[in-house]
Amino acid sequence: MKSTVFTVTTGRTEVVQDITGQCASFAGEASGGGDGLLNVFVPHATAGVAVLELGAGSDDDLLAALRDLLPADDRWRHAHGSRGHGRSHVLPALIAPYATIPVIGGSMALGTWQSVALVDLNIDNPDRQVRLSFLG
Repeated sequence: MKSTVFTVTTGRTEVVQDITGQCASFAGEASGGGDGLLNVFVPHATAGVAVLELGAGSDDDLLAALRDLLPADDRWRHAHGSRGHGRSHVLPALIAPYATIPVIGGSMALGTWQSVALVDLNIDNPDRQVRLSFLG
């Protein structure tokens, strides 16, 4: 298995951050043009990985849906940090902190409009680690 870690700076706002390029580069290099599985994992209790269409409004729609499902208010028992921080700890139950993507001939076998994104509602932690692992 080959593995690497990279950092994503999400800033102090809720974000759906495209990481497809980093994933594709690693998959191509680690696979040597072969087949296998790419696992994308964020080792954080408050972030997730999503495979979805980006750039056509879906990323904003996802954030709007998460705001509806997980409002940033005072209802959360996990109450340290910014207002509504507890919702960030519920996020990984809805958007898992991992995704596994087939790699065929050195390329991720994503659908036509699919991208890989880091989903982060936690405005208290602007830097995230993403671990990519390739199993041939």
